[in-house]
Amino acid sequence: MDSLNSLILDVNDVFWTYLLIPLVVGAALWFTLRSRGVQIRMLPEMIRVLGDKAETGPDGRKQVSAFGAFTISAAARVGTGNIAGVAAAITAGGAGAVFWMWVMALLGAASAFVESALAQLYKVRNRDAGGNDSGTYRGGPAYYIQRGLGKRWAGVLFAVVITVTFGFVFNAVQSNTIASVARGSFGDSFPAAGAGAGLVVLLGMVVFGGVRRIATVTSLVVPVMAVLYLLLGLAVVLLNVNDVPRVFADIVGGAFGVREVAGGALGAAIQQGVRRGMFSNEAGLGSAPNAAATAEVTHPVKQGLVQTLGVFFDTLLICSMTAFIILTSNPSLSERGGADLTQTALTDTLGGWAGHVLTLVVFLLAFSTLIGNYYYGESNIRFMTGRRWVLPGYRVLVLAAVFGGALGSVDVVWNLADVFMGGMALVNLLAILPLSAIAWKLLEDYLAQRREGLDPVFTRDRVPGLPGEIECWDERTESREVDPHTV
Repeated sequence: MDSLNSLILDVNDVFWTYLLIPLVVGAALWFTLRSRGVQIRMLPEMIRVLGDKAETGPDGRKQVSAFGAFTISAAARVGTGNIAGVAAAITAGGAGAVFWMWVMALLGAASAFVESALAQLYKVRNRDAGGNDSGTYRGGPAYYIQRGLGKRWAGVLFAVVITVTFGFVFNAVQSNTIASVARGSFGDSFPAAGAGAGLVVLLGMVVFGGVRRIATVTSLVVPVMAVLYLLLGLAVVLLNVNDVPRVFADIVGGAFGVREVAGGALGAAIQQGVRRGMFSNEAGLGSAPNAAATAEVTHPVKQGLVQTLGVFFDTLLICSMTAFIILTSNPSLSERGGADLTQTALTDTLGGWAGHVLTLVVFLLAFSTLIGNYYYGESNIRFMTGRRWVLPGYRVLVLAAVFGGALGSVDVVWNLADVFMGGMALVNLLAILPLSAIAWKLLEDYLAQRREGLDPVFTRDRVPGLPGEIECWDERTESREVDPHTV
């Protein structure tokens, strides 16, 4: 088993270092330059759009709002990696890794805009009459690969990889993390099987309720989770406020310092920061567009902007808070790594009670991630087949993976999932690079309407020559006047 794990790690390192990282960074740079920094110049518009109200669907029930879709994607983005992964990046790459994590978020946000706007444009309506999701939307890379590029085989390939990676493997990892943290907080006698069974019951209540229930639950859990963790982090930073200038100096110095170049640590800082940033905010990986497609918005660009904001929420807020918790309290990076590093930093500054609060935070993080991961698989199962028995079968298998993940070690599965996730990103990036020309046309239409003082409304006749089958943008709705100076 150890030799298999070593082989997977070697393959993974080569794949990410020499192929995927250059591709992700290059695509993000191109999207940033081509859009003239859409992720920065339209930040006020992102916040405005986030407050759009949900529309009523054909069945008289509320659709998924822009904020609901934001929380579904945030539920999958903001996971235990924000606590354990950032700590591991700092341990391996030093404080400078945080700087490159920020850089990856700022650049990668442009990729998030492109993929999520495309997901909205090529989304489809669920038509399972009488079902919980009747009248809602679904979409994502599999859909825009088939409809925009006309390559169903590539869409099916993406759908299979994301379903296995997120629906089964990553959910097993999350449940294992919940069980492990619970044992650390309550003792080794804490029953892992009991934790697994409890997760199965809670997750089953959510996923069998459909995408509306998923959006409702994540809309409640994600803000609570984020606020609780940010308050803990803020307390640590305030109690160590005199160390904040030193922390900034360490981050910048570790990113560019002469000592790091001479010692060979600069490459580790860049690699850990870029890789941690990609895994954390998922920009360009093709996962968040599955959530973006669920929203009822008046223009595809709106959800592109909302998901761009999600990248900043994940990395610049949640991950940065983890970094500051660790670096202001200044624990020994050589002796600890992962979640233990974060937990030790909290308890050293705030006391033992903070470790128990972190257990609650990890539970909320991991459980919300279970929900988001499940939905990504569901959306792609629906893409591959319309047979009614398949989706309930998928739900049962997900719950089985969650229960099994709570019981054992998943080191090999986690490392294998890195390879699967890299393949998923590769397929998605190769699709959105040629399709990005469509995203720029959508953006031009959106900005033209905003300059006229309107709340933009899109129909496909507004942008002639769009390729592929566009299903959900025929109906006209009345534009509303808004303040044009917020662009």
